[in-house]
Amino acid sequence: MQVKTKAIVISSLKFQDKGLIVRCFTLSHGLKSYLVRDAFSSKKSARRSGNKIAYFQPLTILEIEAVHKNKGTLENFKEVKIASAFHSIHYDIYKSTIVMFISEILHHSIREEESNEQLFTFLEAALNWLDNHDEIANFHLILMLETTKYLGFYPDISDIDLPFFEMIEGVFTPFHAISSLTEHETNLFKKLIDLRFDNSKKVFHVLERQIVLKILIDYYSFHLDGFKKPKSIDVLKEVFS
Repeated sequence: MQVKTKAIVISSLKFQDKGLIVRCFTLSHGLKSYLVRDAFSSKKSARRSGNKIAYFQPLTILEIEAVHKNKGTLENFKEVKIASAFHSIHYDIYKSTIVMFISEILHHSIREEESNEQLFTFLEAALNWLDNHDEIANFHLILMLETTKYLGFYPDISDIDLPFFEMIEGVFTPFHAISSLTEHETNLFKKLIDLRFDNSKKVFHVLERQIVLKILIDYYSFHLDGFKKPKSIDVLKEVFS
């Protein structure tokens, strides 16, 4: 089956001497893994085919033509090109650190080989926003929370005035349970819920941002089986300290 679609690179892993296994979140078919045999080759044929290693940096947005066998094995690209050329993400230490972190979050969160066009459209728009703005300290927090809308566990905010947020059910409650945030943590979480990319400047100081990040990591862990704490979280904390 030949497919032409947009794709967001989630991760890549070196395979043998010159190859890569590239995991992509595609617009048309959800999560797919591809084998790029000559990713590190300097041959002219490799360059003509578009299989350049730079194409497969985390969260690069691609236009791909591919052959999907849909047999649970690695698929193959026919042609790859950049769909959205980032101007700052891969050159700015703050943005590149955020991208590394978010790519790990998505790696452990997106599991399905089926289309989720709303999530793809949101991620594409968010990455283009990140590339074009500089007030980004809370970007990863907002993106993580907004992504839960498309993964099926966004908080129920119908009782948001109540003092405690219960993590397992994802609801606000009048009483504190073992799985609830403290009242202080709940207030920080409510602040995050009100944020959008364009209105997040100086809402949290450094320690508050770290508390909110831990809340989100724990919340994902409650709702996604096998979710793993990203290895890049320490780098993220260091860069934004």
